[in-house]
Amino acid sequence: MFLLGATAAALIMAVLEIIFVADKKKVLPCIGIVLKNIVVIDVASIAVQKYLMKYQHFLDTSKYNTGHFVKFFFVSLVVGIGVQAVFAVLSGKLMFQRPAPYKKKWVKVVDIVIKVLAILLFAIGAIAKYGSIWAREAFGSVTADQLIINMTSGTEGTELSVYIEGFEGPFFQILAVTVLFGVVLFSRFDILFKWGKRKPIKTFCDLPKRILCLVFAAVFFYSGMSIADQKLDLYMVINSYFINSSFIEDNYADPETTPIEFPAQKRNLIHIYLESWENSYLKPELGGFEGLGTDDLMPNLTELSYEGIIFSDTDNYFGGPHYGTGTQWSIASMVNQTTGLPMKAPGYKNTYGSDGNFLPGAFTLGQILEREGYEQTMMIGASAGFGALDQYYLTHGNWNIFDYNYAKENGYIPSDYKVFWGYEDDKLYEYAKEEITRLYETGKPFNFTMETADTHRPNGYVTPGKETPFESPYANAIWNSDQDVVAFVNWIKQQPFYENTTIVLIGDHCSMETKFFEDYGFTDDYLRTQYNCILNADPTMLATFDAANTKNRKWANWDYFPTIIASIGGKIEGERLGIGTNLFSGEPTIFEEYGEDKANTELEKKSTLYNEKILETDDLSSVVGDGPY
Repeated sequence: MFLLGATAAALIMAVLEIIFVADKKKVLPCIGIVLKNIVVIDVASIAVQKYLMKYQHFLDTSKYNTGHFVKFFFVSLVVGIGVQAVFAVLSGKLMFQRPAPYKKKWVKVVDIVIKVLAILLFAIGAIAKYGSIWAREAFGSVTADQLIINMTSGTEGTELSVYIEGFEGPFFQILAVTVLFGVVLFSRFDILFKWGKRKPIKTFCDLPKRILCLVFAAVFFYSGMSIADQKLDLYMVINSYFINSSFIEDNYADPETTPIEFPAQKRNLIHIYLESWENSYLKPELGGFEGLGTDDLMPNLTELSYEGIIFSDTDNYFGGPHYGTGTQWSIASMVNQTTGLPMKAPGYKNTYGSDGNFLPGAFTLGQILEREGYEQTMMIGASAGFGALDQYYLTHGNWNIFDYNYAKENGYIPSDYKVFWGYEDDKLYEYAKEEITRLYETGKPFNFTMETADTHRPNGYVTPGKETPFESPYANAIWNSDQDVVAFVNWIKQQPFYENTTIVLIGDHCSMETKFFEDYGFTDDYLRTQYNCILNADPTMLATFDAANTKNRKWANWDYFPTIIASIGGKIEGERLGIGTNLFSGEPTIFEEYGEDKANTELEKKSTLYNEKILETDDLSSVVGDGPY
């Protein structure tokens, strides 16, 4: 079938060559032209079919239909045109010459404008197209506002393979196609063609070529932006910068001024963000993805979970938060769960981490607990400079930062030590045990926050010598992380402070390891949600707690802020902090009150409170209304 299509195209090109190009139209030269076209075009077309179009067979075509034939026929025609162009150049029929200089000044100006505009349109289109495709394939459901935030925040400590992947992928693609386009655009030449025995005549001039390049660049720009909008939801950026909404103002309860009553004996808090941990890893009968089959990736955490409280979006015991605007990456999740706010693209001059500021107008969990006399530590195995996370914590409470840099500076690891994103979770848990013990020995109530990293993309990390029962490296990382976190929690349960300590476990966001989900055949009809569990919550609060409040909830990460406060015994007037609702209370969340689509759409829009008072200052009095209660 493919040979037939290629041969048909070759015959067409041979006839055209005989009619318009051949000097001699006698029988033998014409037969030679036909044979030459058939051999060269067939071989070239089959090579394209096999190596570019990835059709594995060109002799056994039983698996292909008429549509494949038609497609390959037109591909062969394109190849044939290219072959004919090469023949024409080699035979002296197609010639290029440098055009005469432009004589009129206005033509020169038009030429410069066309070149500048065309290269800009093409480059932006290439960035939009290849960048958005790579971002979606590499990170999953990212949005443009997330990319803006990440690009305007610190990238210190990023795992090297992420840079390599980015350079080998979109950066080089963008560079290659833009350079090739630039060569065609900026080179000056006229095309002359010799028809039969006639003298060469000019068939294509330089200026029209540039105009065609501009048209092509405009089409490419439109195509690239359309793909980016489809992949990254560019409309969200338009909303965040140009469309106003008072939704946050109308539903905001200021954490600094909202009355919160804590018990006389304050409970300790251990808040563990589990990198990329979601409920799809469960057994299918518990709500996991059926494509995993018998691959139970989290048996230990499953068993531990029954000792705690899980807020589920279904009738099942296991479930979690739904997607919310500005929630689905690590730093955003931390901001959500400690401010009760989404993490939105910066609206004005300020950015996250600029001038030592990071949401200076937000009043956070760390500041509330600082006010209550807590000793606090934030620990991660990567650099806290990534995304300016260190600035967020240091400017919002009396936090000790124990990160990769701290570990090097204080002799925990050698100065040249680097595993994955910094140091591995095996070390993280050992250092955490030491630091929690130190916090306890201060005699103050303590808040210890940590984030794991071994299940981060790309591919996760498994310490050499650990179990690898699965073919997927990422599945092995999940499997081992499941054992490690439960072993750590069991250590906590054996400590003298545990009776007065609440443990909060939550996946910081759904996983971005897209290849893992492709390999297991994940589909969009499976709703992925973050794992969550609260262990050993305040017994006084639990005494009046209605277990029905844990099922069929529609909530997002920001609702965990007041929920965490309640889990350690805090009584919140109105049951709301930020735009988050205390899930223990049974009061409706903004998703339950307005619907997810409505709430998320409004949160995407520009907010005066967020831009002028949260990002810029700590004075909320002029924009915050009475709130919902």
